Amino acid sequence: MNVTAIILAAVVVGGTGLIIAILLGIASEKFKVPVDEKEVAIRAELPGNNCGGCGYAGCDGLAAAISAGEAPVNACPVGGAPVADKISAIMGVEAGEFVKKTAFVKCAGTCEKAGDKFRYSGLETCIDAANVPGGGPKGCEYGCIGYGSCADVCPEDAISIINGVAYVDQEACIACGKCVDICPKGLIELVPYDKKCRVQCSSKDFGKAVMSVCSAGCIGCRACEKACRLGAITVENNIAKIDYDKCVGCGLCASKCPKGIITGKREQPKKKEA
Repeated sequence: MNVTAIILAAVVVGGTGLIIAILLGIASEKFKVPVDEKEVAIRAELPGNNCGGCGYAGCDGLAAAISAGEAPVNACPVGGAPVADKISAIMGVEAGEFVKKTAFVKCAGTCEKAGDKFRYSGLETCIDAANVPGGGPKGCEYGCIGYGSCADVCPEDAISIINGVAYVDQEACIACGKCVDICPKGLIELVPYDKKCRVQCSSKDFGKAVMSVCSAGCIGCRACEKACRLGAITVENNIAKIDYDKCVGCGLCASKCPKGIITGKREQPKKKEA
């Protein structure tokens, strides 16, 4: 055995390893990506749902955006006010008012109230059904198709199909907006959780045409608009629309709606017994 050769080989290997280690150390310092401590701290406070409800791809994207000042500290719909307060402390700014939101389906056309114009036999997804001539089997071309594409994408199982229409469990909803994005009819919107007056219709047809396909549709009569003293509800394109910044939830619009498709009806005071 040649001891000298062994020693020489060990020295060469060790020297090579040392040189590589030095070069890697230099490279790591030269190409090191600076760590944003605020971004790391913000990410630690976010819930990690990665739902996209904030408008970013996930919690990592939102943390980076908040740290860079490109997104507000209260942008996370899942974390709500508690998370917003923690992030505002990290950023050294005021959290501002957090408005909790929930998804709402603008359709009351159940199986009994809205008829079908033909029998559909294709793939039972809202997207596939909406692509057939006529925009789906339901008589009202604006109405909920009811095959549950929104329920399929909901990460919290907050949406159910009941009697042909999608319904949202407001307590389970995290306002991620996935149902809003997937609905081919554009029936779902995110509304303030504490504003209970909402219009359960999306039809833009005139009253007679609406009633011919759905007994629960908005007929654009403007009774709600006339009843609101704050200008919070107006009729545009034959459909009532609520301005939630003005709405105080008095329920007058709901009480005056002849079709009963505005939620949040105010209870009338009971007469005192003599």
